[in-house]
Amino acid sequence: MSQMQFVKHVEGCAPSALKVNYADIPELAPGQVLLKVAGFGVNRADTLQRQGKYPAPKGESDILGLEASGEIVQIHSQQTSHSNFILNDKVFGLVAGGGYAEYVAVNIEHLMAVPKNMSITKAAGIAECFLTAYQALFIENKLQPAQQVLIHAGASGVGLAAIQLAKRHGCKVAVTASNQSKLDLCKQLGADLAVNYQEQDFAIEISKHWQGCDLIVDFVAGDYLNRNLQLLNMDGNLLYLAMLAGRYADKLDMAMILSKRATVKGSTLRNRSDQYKAQLIKEFRQTCLADFDSGKLFPNIDTEYTANDMGQAHQRIENNNTMGKLIGAWPSRKP
Repeated sequence: MSQMQFVKHVEGCAPSALKVNYADIPELAPGQVLLKVAGFGVNRADTLQRQGKYPAPKGESDILGLEASGEIVQIHSQQTSHSNFILNDKVFGLVAGGGYAEYVAVNIEHLMAVPKNMSITKAAGIAECFLTAYQALFIENKLQPAQQVLIHAGASGVGLAAIQLAKRHGCKVAVTASNQSKLDLCKQLGADLAVNYQEQDFAIEISKHWQGCDLIVDFVAGDYLNRNLQLLNMDGNLLYLAMLAGRYADKLDMAMILSKRATVKGSTLRNRSDQYKAQLIKEFRQTCLADFDSGKLFPNIDTEYTANDMGQAHQRIENNNTMGKLIGAWPSRKP
């Protein structure tokens, strides 16, 4: 079999236009393995790429999908990695593109073993959100136990991962979300404060309980910027991972940045180098993966869709109608 199914998109198309089509199975480059995909994560970045706002990095597959799980079915003959993975190993990890396909070429150093007692499909919901959250908390910021963290979009995949990682580290966590069901889920994972941003001003509500925040992780930007700065403690950090309210923030209060010695920073993951991703994954694997084996950490899966239903999944993300990860899955086929 030389061809595979994949979810085809045309730049700028509506969610309903996503359809399964056929393409050649990718050829491997040195350092890569071929993964027979069981499941793939559906992320907001995928919806932005479909809309034409987040193109794939140069030289990478323009098929949607930044993470996948599955079985290794081929290893490049010039394999220079020190990885111990072999044929038929069940793994999950990051891909720079191509996750929405039956087969994807992956850098072997970007893979991790599927946790014990976890389905291979569910494992597709770990990599992107947990690595993004880990990077935000511990790479971009050296989070310390007992510090106070505000996580916006708390019921998103990254938000729910960040809650787990911050609580595991002994921190206090506040979140914002759009309805009570999302807030309740955040509390179940350990959030100490939960604010409905549709009904309350998060800056006012959090200041009633906390003196301030040491770290704020934000996906919104826009009119959140100055309110975030109001909440920061001295030498606090404000990290932006997205700009759901638009690329331009409100009128920046430089006096607050200066008086609090605040750091405002942006971060991405997809356009990082292969070496950076490999090191991040290595550190995450050594620090956190055992807790997935034991069940102390886990991906929050909202819904699993078939590849034919990606339009529904994209529409739900664009409607902000999810609690955790959406997963796509392929029916099992022999190579």
